[in-house]
Amino acid sequence: MEASSQEIDLRGVRCPLTWARAKVRLETLARGTEVTVVVDDPQSVRDLPRAAEASGHHVIAVEARGTCWTIVLEV
Repeated sequence: MEASSQEIDLRGVRCPLTWARAKVRLETLARGTEVTVVVDDPQSVRDLPRAAEASGHHVIAVEARGTCWTIVLEV
């Protein structure tokens, strides 16, 4: 069975609101779902993965993509 995949685009949202908005979405998803969170706030790149891990999510990757970053999580 292939795990589902989602994207949460949070470009233009400043930290700490990035984690608050991502958390609301993550709570609605099934275990094992892979989520790509797109951010453009440098503070979010540091803080969002930490908050996600503290909440029990697995951080798969954090990558720079031009003027934004992608943070891949497993719920």
